[in-house]
Amino acid sequence: MAGSLAIIAPLHAETGDILQDSDPLGAICTDRPTKSSAACTVPKGHWQIEADVTNYSESRSGNLNSQTLLATNPTLKYGINSYMDFQVNWVPYSQIWTQDRVTHEKHNYGGSGDVIMRWKTRYYEDDRFSLAVIPYVKAPAAGHKIGNRHWEGGMVAAANIKLPAGFLLTLAPEVDIVLNDDNNGMHAAMQNVFNLARPLTNRLTLIGELWSATNFDPSGKTTQYSADSALVYALTQTIQLDIGANVGLNRDTPAEQIYLGISKRF
Repeated sequence: MAGSLAIIAPLHAETGDILQDSDPLGAICTDRPTKSSAACTVPKGHWQIEADVTNYSESRSGNLNSQTLLATNPTLKYGINSYMDFQVNWVPYSQIWTQDRVTHEKHNYGGSGDVIMRWKTRYYEDDRFSLAVIPYVKAPAAGHKIGNRHWEGGMVAAANIKLPAGFLLTLAPEVDIVLNDDNNGMHAAMQNVFNLARPLTNRLTLIGELWSATNFDPSGKTTQYSADSALVYALTQTIQLDIGANVGLNRDTPAEQIYLGISKRF
């Protein structure tokens, strides 16, 4: 997911804002923006949608420049009980442009993405700390130029820690099992997120994040790093808007990514 991702509900709860449009379930809590994951779950019996309105990224690998545009990137969630929800993510359409900087040869292609299913279970929560585990499976629904046509999966552990001065720290280590580059066998990959969020006003929250991902492909290990930032605006207690930018910190990471998003609980 582009996703995602900040904990807005606890921060707004501490400020006591949005009384004029208060909801008995409290403020919406999401797995977006940024690349993190929250320990909160959707309330029992409720639906929630979290989506990019638009998402653009650019990367450079060797002589090849690539640009990718996602035409929305929705995640639909349903609260199974008070501590568990089920999530489905699918990109209806993405467009990719590539250009060789030496030969100037250009290509473009588009299509829908893979289907990602996640089960989030919150195992612990108190006034200062919460922890959830999120296993996921990727079903190969994308075309061969968009996806790799193989099943993959992994697990995320999302920990949220309230700090002094209104800061919220999110740690979200992840282990993945992904296809080898030669399409023969599987290997492990890992991601790590260090995410800090703090309200600037009663409705506006600033997020800063450091992200890393290491791929242990048999052909050679690669590591990516990015510095991410986002702003989240609580339109109401059940609707939030966000805008964010990610900057790659090494050659193996997409150089830049920008996005706009919206989330709504029903």
